[in-house]
Amino acid sequence: MKQNKYDDSSFFAKYSQMPRSIGGLDAAGEWSTFRAMLPELQGKKVLDLGCGFGWHCRYAREQQASYVLGLDLSANMLERAKEMTNDEQIEYRQIAIEEVDLPAGSFDVVLSSLALHYIEDFGAICRSVHAHLAPGGSFVFSVEHPIFTALAAQDWHYDSQGEKQHWPVDGYHFEGPREARFLNDDVLKYHRTVATYINGLLAAGFSITKLSELQPTKEMIESNPAWQEEVRRPMFLLIAASKI
Repeated sequence: MKQNKYDDSSFFAKYSQMPRSIGGLDAAGEWSTFRAMLPELQGKKVLDLGCGFGWHCRYAREQQASYVLGLDLSANMLERAKEMTNDEQIEYRQIAIEEVDLPAGSFDVVLSSLALHYIEDFGAICRSVHAHLAPGGSFVFSVEHPIFTALAAQDWHYDSQGEKQHWPVDGYHFEGPREARFLNDDVLKYHRTVATYINGLLAAGFSITKLSELQPTKEMIESNPAWQEEVRRPMFLLIAASKI
């Protein structure tokens, strides 16, 4: 069975209190970069893999996408998404990302936000997305950066006074599962290198159109000093690709 932490009531309650869960896309620090990497959505059919509360689905419709399908394994996520959505052109379905089987070439844009690092076989996802996209279609996604996922601890090295000294990286080329702590619970993530992300896309028949490691801007740091940490090491990797 695929990992489904979000249907655990305690875990879901904690997730629901996160700033991005309450404030939506504007509370997600990577959103402005992600948004800039999206293609024109007007008149497009959009597929959201791991749609969560449906924030990106609703945004796509605000940009006049013709139809949006949001997929998620979690019943809790989809129930919340449906509660927040009043649009007949947005559909939500409960299914694992690995098990998506839709008509070939049926979407113009496939997007995914911070979901694919929970998937074991990234190459298979690339092939699946490529098949579901129409020619020239776009695939835009964000994941936790491999610098961030290399060690399961996902934490800084501290000195004796508790000050953050550096971000440790070890086992970078040993790809595979990492049992990380998230919201005081054990969560299984999959570490892979930047090269694996890029080569997986290329092997599936994509061309890379944009890559971002989300370097915080001066404005981001001024509005939220916590972003200063992200200058020291990248937390997010965002990639935009096009079906050849």
